[in-house]
Amino acid sequence: MVATKVIIAGCGIAGPVLAIFLKLKGYEPVIYERVAEPTTLGLSLCLQPNGFRVLSLIPGLVDKIVGHDIDALAFYSVIPEDENLIAWSDLPTTLRELYGHPMKGVRRPAFHRTLVEYAEGQGVKIIWDHQLVSLKQHDDRVVVGFANGTTDTASFVVGCDGLHSNTRICLFGEENANFTGLTQTGGISPKPDFLKDRHPMTNLLGDGTHMIYYEINESQVSWAVTRQEPEAKETWRHADDRMQEKFKEHGPCSNWPFGGKELVKGAEQIVKYGLYDRPELKTWHKGRVALLGDAAHPTSPHLGQGANQAFEDIYHFVRLLVKHNPNATEPSADVLHAVFGEYETIRIPRTSALVMGARKQGETRVVHGIEERKKRNEIIREQWSNEAAVAEGYKELYTQPFIGQSEI
Repeated sequence: MVATKVIIAGCGIAGPVLAIFLKLKGYEPVIYERVAEPTTLGLSLCLQPNGFRVLSLIPGLVDKIVGHDIDALAFYSVIPEDENLIAWSDLPTTLRELYGHPMKGVRRPAFHRTLVEYAEGQGVKIIWDHQLVSLKQHDDRVVVGFANGTTDTASFVVGCDGLHSNTRICLFGEENANFTGLTQTGGISPKPDFLKDRHPMTNLLGDGTHMIYYEINESQVSWAVTRQEPEAKETWRHADDRMQEKFKEHGPCSNWPFGGKELVKGAEQIVKYGLYDRPELKTWHKGRVALLGDAAHPTSPHLGQGANQAFEDIYHFVRLLVKHNPNATEPSADVLHAVFGEYETIRIPRTSALVMGARKQGETRVVHGIEERKKRNEIIREQWSNEAAVAEGYKELYTQPFIGQSEI
């Protein structure tokens, strides 16, 4: 019997993981990616217990991930009137003990390469340099058109093509991404002496500026500085030499304590990008085509849940395919409608709340003025003063997805 073919648009972080699961369940996924080769762009991401729980269902994958476990959260104020440690939490260690999975910093290009190589090792076909531009739906198939004039056909299509998703445009039309009013400037740097034998995710809080950093391997740290600034496009290209030198020598963190200045000055390359999200969609599918990950619910990075929520999407998407189409045969329109509808019912409320939460978190970390800065610092002190209450507050986030409700 010929396996049911599925076209996945996008070979970023979500696309290969979805393809691996589909392959393991008897489908024949084919990934089409607009760029010509695996990207070296991007800085890092933090895998969290909910995302790790999904990845751990793929045999042997977690052991291949190169990164560094985070064992604590640290908050330092760098404002003159309150320059000190304002909160320290062992939450990441507690989470690992409670849920069996760590928080781990990974360098994005290395993590991406691991996912691509694992997918290819499972027999997943990845076709590079093919940008999806059209979808023609029929009763039993979808014909996908690409910018180079070629086409392909599959039983159904999943758009994993990110913030600038052409799949989303084909389904629901053009729309503008929402600039959050914040930019980030970031880089990868040698581990500063300040960290020594500690491995926290560190937050430095200044006047209208927030810096976060964490280890991504034994010798390197990824960092990002958030500020309120005019819009800067999300290109992920390196800044020019003049801008990089200016940021290192005269930028807002160039003299910060607690490891800040060492990281900024030690970066080989610095990138700058705007932070965006999109309006909430009421539905993520139309006919035989559905959206997943950033294509459905792009978010700003302040909760570190972008990739982790994509993995939750994948878990439920595949679980529901198994539930409604257990033999992985060519699904009818009714079967897909049931799968996609139940998937949306579960996922839209959760992801919408996290998108709003991420935006709020970013805004509250970059306040201006003495009184607002003091207020921010006191809120953080109070929030993180009770370790048990903090862990309980994160329970709803990190106990999902509910693996026990149905195996996939």
